Amino acid sequence: MTWELYDALIDGIAPDAVADKIICGASHTIVRSGDTVGLAGTLEETWRPLMQPEKAAGMPLRELAQCVKSWDFSEAGIGLAAINAWYNSREKVRALGLDIANRAHVEDRNSDPFISMQRDIKDKKVTVIGHFPYIDQLFAPVCEMSVIEKFYPKDGDYPDYAADFLLPESDYVFISSYTLAEKTLPRYLELAKNAVVTLVGPATPIAPVLHRFGVANIAGFVIRDLEVAENMVLTASGNTHKTGQKVNLKFEG
Repeated sequence: MTWELYDALIDGIAPDAVADKIICGASHTIVRSGDTVGLAGTLEETWRPLMQPEKAAGMPLRELAQCVKSWDFSEAGIGLAAINAWYNSREKVRALGLDIANRAHVEDRNSDPFISMQRDIKDKKVTVIGHFPYIDQLFAPVCEMSVIEKFYPKDGDYPDYAADFLLPESDYVFISSYTLAEKTLPRYLELAKNAVVTLVGPATPIAPVLHRFGVANIAGFVIRDLEVAENMVLTASGNTHKTGQKVNLKFEG
C-alpha cells in the first residue's frame, strides 16, 4: 500500500484551499482553514522537524497536508490536522448524509462506536488499537477483547508488534486515528483485511476514500466552536468533546 492511502487523502484537498492558522499545543494540534478546524494529537516522538508552525499560515492546505508523511511525528500531526481541516467541515459531512447539529456541543451515543456497536461485537474476537476510555466497561464484558497500546499500556495490554498475531484472527478491529501520523495504519489495515474495521478518534478524517483501503466505519469528529477549540489546545485542557460532536460514517459491504 506504501503511500497510496496518504496520497488519496491529500489529492482530495482542493488546490486553492489555504491554511489560515496553526496552533501546536502540548496535547493537540489544530489547523484552521476558513471556518473549519482540523484536529490531531501532538505526538512527542521527533526526528528531524522541517516545518515551523508559525511560518506555515497562508500555505496551500494540500501542501501542508503533505507533512503527514513526515517521520517527525509532531510535524506529521500538523499534516493530519490539515487533512482534517478539509474533510471534517460541517458542509462536507452534511453532504455525506450525516446529521450535524446547530449547537457546538452534542452528546450523540449513536455516533460513538464503542457504544453503538456493542451488539455487533457480542461474543466476537475484537482488537482495539489504543486504550480508549471506558472500553474495559463497554467492550470487555461482551466480547473477547484484546487491546494494543504503545504509549500508555495498562495491565493486560499488548505491545504494537502483537498486531501481526492478533489482527488476522479478529472479527472486529478498532484503530486509533493517531496511527495515520505514526504511519502504522496501512500495515494494520492489511493485517485486518478479514475483519470489520473502524477508524476512530477525533483526528479521524471523515473521508469516504478510506473505505477503498478497508475501513468499514469512520468514527470521527466535527469541531463547531473554533474559539473553544483554540482555548483547549492552548491550555491543554483535553476537553475535546466540548468543541463539537462525534459522527460515524458507515459503509455497507
